[in-house]
Order: sequence, then C-alpha cells, then structure tokens
Amino acid sequence: MLETVCREAENVLLDQCFFSFNGTDFNAFMKILDAPVKDNPALYKLMKRKAPWE
Repeated sequence: MLETVCREAENVLLDQCFFSFNGTDFNAFMKILDAPVKDNPALYKLMKRKAPWE
C-alpha cells in the first residue's frame, strides 16, 4: 500500500515538473529563466507573514 501511495505521489510531482519544448520555445523559456529577478513587494510581504498554523 505504501509503495503504491509513494509511486502515485511521485507521478503527481512529475506531472508538475516535466516540460517538453521545441527548440525555439526552449530558448525563449531559458531566456526568461536567465533574466534578472524583479522586485516583488507583494511576495516579500507574503513571505514575511507568519503562517496561520504557527
């Protein structure tokens, strides 16, 4: 049972992490990933908040 649950959890994660691109799309994707990170005040504020369960 545990093996099945672990395998299914792995499949869910792989479905969310696997990307398939043609050459042009891959280059565009890599360009976005390589771009400098922009400041995001809303994200910074969210990360500074204490989690409700803490």
